[in-house]
Amino acid sequence: MPAESIHKDNTVTLDQLSEVLDSGAVIQAKNLLNSLYPSEIADVIESTPRNRRDLLWTLVSDENKGETLAELNDEVREYLIDELIDRDGTEGLVKIAEKLDTDDLADIIQSLPDHLTRKALKSLTKQNQERLEKVLSFEDGTAGGLMNTDTITIRSNVTVDVLLHYLRRMKSLPDQTDKIFVTDRINMYHGFVSLKDVLVADPSKYVFQIMQKEDDPVDQDLGEHEVSRRFENADLVSAAVVDSQGFLLGRITVDDVVDVIREEVDESVLNMAGLKKDDDIFAPVIQSTKRRTLWLGANFLTALLAAAAIGIFEATIEKVVALAILMPIVASMGGIAGSQSLALVIRAQALDQIGSSNSKLLILKESAIGILNGIIWSGVIAAIVYFWFDSVFLGGVIAAAIMINLIIGAISGVSLPLILEKLDIDPALAGGVILTTITDAVSYTHLRAHETPEHRGCRRLGEKKKGGGGGGGGGGGGG
Repeated sequence: MPAESIHKDNTVTLDQLSEVLDSGAVIQAKNLLNSLYPSEIADVIESTPRNRRDLLWTLVSDENKGETLAELNDEVREYLIDELIDRDGTEGLVKIAEKLDTDDLADIIQSLPDHLTRKALKSLTKQNQERLEKVLSFEDGTAGGLMNTDTITIRSNVTVDVLLHYLRRMKSLPDQTDKIFVTDRINMYHGFVSLKDVLVADPSKYVFQIMQKEDDPVDQDLGEHEVSRRFENADLVSAAVVDSQGFLLGRITVDDVVDVIREEVDESVLNMAGLKKDDDIFAPVIQSTKRRTLWLGANFLTALLAAAAIGIFEATIEKVVALAILMPIVASMGGIAGSQSLALVIRAQALDQIGSSNSKLLILKESAIGILNGIIWSGVIAAIVYFWFDSVFLGGVIAAAIMINLIIGAISGVSLPLILEKLDIDPALAGGVILTTITDAVSYTHLRAHETPEHRGCRRLGEKKKGGGGGGGGGGGGG
């Protein structure tokens, strides 16, 4: 089956594979699986329960195994590597390693035990060993760790004709090659020549006459996020990576940047639920339970704070049932308003759109939005409460609570990510929990602050009945 006909939806492909495997048509399943791209094969494997992953992995062709392994998340990759070693020893892993690009191999090598790392390195040619060791020497999450070393370089004092002959002798170019890097004899980076310029240039011209100088190449220590922003802003296909002295180390290509962007998106979404992007969705129940328990515990503590705020006026709620009915509305409205601001700011932070110069303006803007929304919805809720409970005072209290909570929610939603970022805490991970606590506590505390004298008397009477009975009896005895 051609790849184009099944690239619509991985869930459909997964269902097709399941049906074919259940029918026993293993060869058809193998053809179906290998008609996908390696990244899609990885998605299918990650979406398959563990008891069937071994079978799927044996169906992946040798040509696809290396890239598929590189595309898998860390937990699933480690699981398959363990199974591979148990079944075939280190020979199967070494065979896969030989067909991988340096940057992909570096990702896999880092998840292997030390003794397997050494064996995998020994299986490579000396040149590839040096390239891999160079990539592994850089910190993960930097341009150096992201780069590949399959660069094509040329001197600036040769002609275009010589360059064309040089490229033809190579017979094939590395993937995503759109430019030739210009260096001197000691590998100092000076700029690049685009392939399209080479094709249309006068063959008698020298490289330095058609080359483009690059004043700000990618530094080896630049973070992956900044690298992806640079590719986005300049519409790059590839970019040179240099060290602090300006020597060419390698290049980063757009396919690696797309992987970085996807990982950032996955991480942001999962962090909001206290999960990690490398978690296996079909991990054992006990293992998954342990991971989620910590996050649930954090949420439990914040929920206790909100419950404490409600408990302050427990006796009032017992007497005024309307408050118990209306409190969730106040808390929910503030929470939603805060979540809108929170999501907006977290996205802006990810795109580096917020700094010290505009953060105050953003807080003022969100405050104004909170005030306007407060005016609109406090009027709506006041009218509903009046007709529902026939109480002007209760409608006014709920309206004021809505107004205050929408303003506090908007200000908290925009301020929390800024504060958490300064404290080096991921806003996507902690922002939602803290925001919920703030809006819940503010709404409930506000309602207590606006009790009527009658309601306040009810609360005090309830407190006396619960805790003051012994004192009253003692007083009577003394009289």
